[in-house]
Amino acid sequence: MELAFIQNMGGFFLIGILLISLIYFILWVYCLIDVIRSDFKDQNMKLIWVVILLFAQGFGPIAYLVLGPGTKKFA
Repeated sequence: MELAFIQNMGGFFLIGILLISLIYFILWVYCLIDVIRSDFKDQNMKLIWVVILLFAQGFGPIAYLVLGPGTKKFA
């Protein structure tokens, strides 16, 4: 039954879902790499951001892009 539902949704819908998923995955990987490479004011912030990115899949990368720059140490 589920397979019939997916076949009837149409290719454009599935391509859209796959495209959005791919963009979100690229954003998540970018944020994770940026956290690992960055220096933070507080040493524990790196661990906190990694945990947020790993366990808060829905809003983790967006929260990092909004709140993360304020916690980084700039040279």
